[in-house]
Amino acid sequence: MPRPIILASGSNIRQALLNNAHVPFDVVVPRIDEDSIKAALLQEGASPRDVSDALAEHKSLKISKKYRDALVIGCDQVLEHDGEILSKPNCPETARAQLARLRGERHRLLSAAVICHQASPIWRHIGQVRLEMRAFSDAYLDEYVERNWDSIRHAVGAYTLEEEGVRLFSRIDGDYFSVLGLPLLELLAYLNASGDLET
Repeated sequence: MPRPIILASGSNIRQALLNNAHVPFDVVVPRIDEDSIKAALLQEGASPRDVSDALAEHKSLKISKKYRDALVIGCDQVLEHDGEILSKPNCPETARAQLARLRGERHRLLSAAVICHQASPIWRHIGQVRLEMRAFSDAYLDEYVERNWDSIRHAVGAYTLEEEGVRLFSRIDGDYFSVLGLPLLELLAYLNASGDLET
């Protein structure tokens, strides 16, 4: 019998991806101090991959402890450039600085998903995508940030590929869904195999 599914994320795009795939789920957003957890992990020398995986697990476990019979999906996305993690921009100036830094360069997105059941992790996957930004002008950069600030302030790297952000790129190697923040194909494969989705 299929188990109830909970998405431990307030991300509209992750919710839309699951809705579009006709996955039945509820949303319960965990309250965790992501910045403190991330800082502690980095101080311990954790890799960007480990940071994304650990944050996804923290979110999933937090909700799974309250909803033990459900499959709880925790997610996190990390952008790594030259060995450094870039976070969501806190102001338009930060967004502009991040995009100026990434312009004409390659970077990597890591999209982690962890499923917990009975307050224990039972499945995890980290999607990796390599992206290359084109050498856009300063004028376009300024206009892009001004036009899209309400959207990009929620996105690592200050871009949303499903919107105008796609114009910033010359090359993308990897899974589109992982760029959006959820390794959807791998997640659906697990839910199909476990009998938690109708097949």
